[in-house]
Amino acid sequence: MGRSILNSEFEAVRRAKVYEEVARQIERLILKKLQPGDKLPSERELAETLGVSRSSIRDAIRSLELMGLVEPRQGAGTVVLEISASSLVNPLANAIKHKGELISELLDFRKMLEPPLAARAATHASEEEVAEMEEILERQQHKLQRGESAIAEDSEFHYSIALASRNSVVFKVLDTLMDLLRDTRERSLQIEGRPQKSLAGHRRILAAIKRHDAEAAKAAMRRHIEDVEEIVLEKI
Repeated sequence: MGRSILNSEFEAVRRAKVYEEVARQIERLILKKLQPGDKLPSERELAETLGVSRSSIRDAIRSLELMGLVEPRQGAGTVVLEISASSLVNPLANAIKHKGELISELLDFRKMLEPPLAARAATHASEEEVAEMEEILERQQHKLQRGESAIAEDSEFHYSIALASRNSVVFKVLDTLMDLLRDTRERSLQIEGRPQKSLAGHRRILAAIKRHDAEAAKAAMRRHIEDVEEIVLEKI
C-alpha cells in the first residue's frame, strides 16, 4: 500500500474513543480504494499515518472484523472481504435505532447497572478521582454556557464513575452499552433543556459521591437515568 494513498485518505485522529474514528477511516478506505482480497496496510503504517497507538489500530480492526469487512489470515495479514449490504450495517445497532422497545430495555439495563456503580464509587473513589469528576463537570458547564455540545463530557462523567467503582469488567460492559445507545444519546442531548438537566443530575450524583453517601449516590443516579429515559422514549 503506497504511503501517498494513505495520506490522501486519512487524517490524524484526536478524540477520546480513538478506535471508533480509526475504524471509520479504515472503512472509508476499504469502500473507496480497496477490493476483496486486498490487504490492509500494516498496523505500524496505519498507526503512523493516523497518529494513534497500535492498540487503537488493533481495536479498530477487530470492530471491522465483527462487521464482516475484514478477516485476519495467518501469514497474509488482514484481508478485505467481499462486501455485502448486511456487512455494512450492524444489525443490533440498526435495530436499536428503530425499535423503541429495545432502546427501552437498554435504558432499563442502565438502571440496573449504573446506580450500584455510583454507590460503589461513593465508597471507593479517591480524592483524585473526585477531583477529576469535578473537572469534567466544569468543562461540561463551560461548554453549555458557550452554546457548545458537551456530549463527550456527558459520557466521560459516567465512565469516571465506572472507573472509580474499581471493576474493570463492569467498565467494559458500560462502554459497550454507551456505544449501543450513542446515537440515541446524541439526539436526546440536542433537545432544548436536556443538556442542562443532565448536568444538574450529574451534580447531584457527584455531591453524594463526595459525601461518600452510597445510598444517595445510588438514588441520584437512578433519578438521572429515569429523567433521561423519559426524554428519550418521548422522542422515539
